[in-house]
Amino acid sequence: MLGSTHGTFTTDLRARVVACGEEPTGVVHGVTAAPGDQDVSGRPLHTPVPDLDRFFRPGSVAVVGASDTEGRPNTGITRQLLAWAERVGARLVPVHPTRTSVFGIDCVPSVAALTEPVDLAVLLVADPLPVIEELADTKVRFAVAFASGFAETGEAGAAAQERLAAAVRRSGIRLLGPNTNLNAFERFRDDLEGPAVALITQSGHQGRPVFTLQELGVRLSHWAPTGNEADLETSDFISYFAGLPEVGAIACYVEGLKDGRSFLLAADRAARQGVPVVAVKVGRTETGARTAASHTGKLTGADQVVDAAMRQYGVIRVDGLDQLQDTATLLARARRPQADGVVVYSISGGTGAHFADLATAAGLGLPTLPQAKQDELHQWIPEYLSVSNPVDNGGHPVGDWRGRKIIDAILADPSVGVLICPITGPFPPMSDKLAQDLVDAAEATDKLVCVVWGSPVGTEEAYRTTLLGSSRVATFRTFGNCIGAVKAYLDHHRFTLGYRSPFDEAPRTPSPSFRKAQALMRPGRRLSEHAAKQLLRAYGIRVPREQLVTSAAAAVRAAGLVGYPVVMKASGAQLAHKTELGLVKVGLTSASQVRDAYRELTDIARYESIDLDGVLVCQMVGRGVEMVVGVTRDELFGPTVTVGLGGVLVEVLNDTAVRVPPFGEREARSMLAELRGRALLEGVRGAPPADVDALVEVVLRVQRMALELDGDLAELDINPLMVLPRGQGAVALDALAVCR
Repeated sequence: MLGSTHGTFTTDLRARVVACGEEPTGVVHGVTAAPGDQDVSGRPLHTPVPDLDRFFRPGSVAVVGASDTEGRPNTGITRQLLAWAERVGARLVPVHPTRTSVFGIDCVPSVAALTEPVDLAVLLVADPLPVIEELADTKVRFAVAFASGFAETGEAGAAAQERLAAAVRRSGIRLLGPNTNLNAFERFRDDLEGPAVALITQSGHQGRPVFTLQELGVRLSHWAPTGNEADLETSDFISYFAGLPEVGAIACYVEGLKDGRSFLLAADRAARQGVPVVAVKVGRTETGARTAASHTGKLTGADQVVDAAMRQYGVIRVDGLDQLQDTATLLARARRPQADGVVVYSISGGTGAHFADLATAAGLGLPTLPQAKQDELHQWIPEYLSVSNPVDNGGHPVGDWRGRKIIDAILADPSVGVLICPITGPFPPMSDKLAQDLVDAAEATDKLVCVVWGSPVGTEEAYRTTLLGSSRVATFRTFGNCIGAVKAYLDHHRFTLGYRSPFDEAPRTPSPSFRKAQALMRPGRRLSEHAAKQLLRAYGIRVPREQLVTSAAAAVRAAGLVGYPVVMKASGAQLAHKTELGLVKVGLTSASQVRDAYRELTDIARYESIDLDGVLVCQMVGRGVEMVVGVTRDELFGPTVTVGLGGVLVEVLNDTAVRVPPFGEREARSMLAELRGRALLEGVRGAPPADVDALVEVVLRVQRMALELDGDLAELDINPLMVLPRGQGAVALDALAVCR
């Protein structure tokens, strides 16, 4: 993802393949320098960032359907908008056909009667479509529609929403909603300092925990309740918030993505800016996905693809709203880490050991402190206590200066980037002094200091005043949330260090391979194995030496040319699983065996009423690690590339990793690192290490194929891809391709 170094790698693979008699054709993943707004598949490489300044801080606001009649829902909304407009310095203009004034403010009968430009129109009407059409003739820049009854209700509502969206597109207005709420117009505290959290939610109620962080001293700058996203969507707000200097992190509650590509472009913009995006994305289960669709009326996306796409672009996915609060807060407020090492400091050996176990299992690095540092700590901590990491103080010093000395000494170690102190329960005065020393030390260092305050009460002075009163200490209530947030913090800064956008490297023009491959495509049809392998050869992916024959005599001649022993397989567009039907014969060593195999294969095909384009006589390939590499289409993100353990293991274990193109060599290697069975590639039980470089090259060539043939290729399945021992390459033994 941070770029790839393909030049010498491609040359090495070419040398190996040519030696085996299979010359690859075309430049497969070199990046053209041609400028443009689209990649080779015609998809955008960037989208404009909406200027939402006048949405959040308008000069004037028209409230269509304004009311001051007590007991009416519109009255409460109008009152809240009036207070909000006063806070942001906007002039409010009530719009109502039968009123002369609302709350003492002169009212206009319709939006057509507006006499001056309005930045924002708030539509308090059951059907916003006619008003949007009227607004098309005004200079209103933004509108908000609260009305429900659209895509969240089913097909009829979805059709109504599409009509609304079409009207919005024609008008040039940007619309928030429908099915949204007043969260954007809440009262935000203006007495808090430091980097802020910007909040995006599709369900307003789910954003409440993040909004109330202000009561704990966490600054919140914006809240975008996107609703059904007929126009403005989560991606628009991510892009906008990422460019605001006051925003330290973006917290999102996402039920469904409107457009996968737009989301990736927005996440890419945030990654370029170094702004962390933390998201709860529902739809991990079938039930969750179904419920989310009924709420917001959008696709939730295949969760494995959503998860992979988020990781590719640095979006931190969490499961709970409490995790969303804690992780977003930490990422917004903490400075860049100076080191990756985490030290656990506690007043109990049991607490330190427990926390260290959980932290290590989560992937945090707990370095052993150098002996010199341990000797220094033992000046203030008894010799019988372990200070290697975790550091057990046996009881934080209360009556003198030693407690602060211990903390400062730990933070001074260059391998330490994070100090975590779990305080499982209040134990005054020790816990009070410990909390104060941690706060004082945090004020004097650029390193991250975290405290877990485990008391379920939460009213203690040490917690409410000392810890929450500090903007430099990150305070948590649970071990799990602290560990998850610290892991996200370190991972985020590691990810953004030298971040290089995949979109900058996306191919803009087709390769010579594309033109050869396109001629092989058959719209709406599945290709035979022979035709699918020709497709792979067009992209330089090695296949066995083989010939397609239509007679027993031709099969014998082909076997002589290919070289014994050979494999024989029936080839036809209808065939997906040949082995189960007995349509594969392996290890044939003589002409008589080849003739018999040809007759048997064709007899089975006739009996099963299978149309063949012939029988393949194939080279026997040596043993290696069987992998699968494939392409499928996701409803949200388009073409995706999958790699995993192949053969029958792909169906039994489903050990696969997926990515959304474009991506580079680093991301391809990270796919392999995710596999549970990756040890097979390293060599187990005396087997030699596999040619991982060749496997990575195949993945990159397949992703280029996925991009270039996006309009033509519905599915590709290379299974098995035999990855031979290191230096010997990888060979596609079988392939299936389905054309769009």
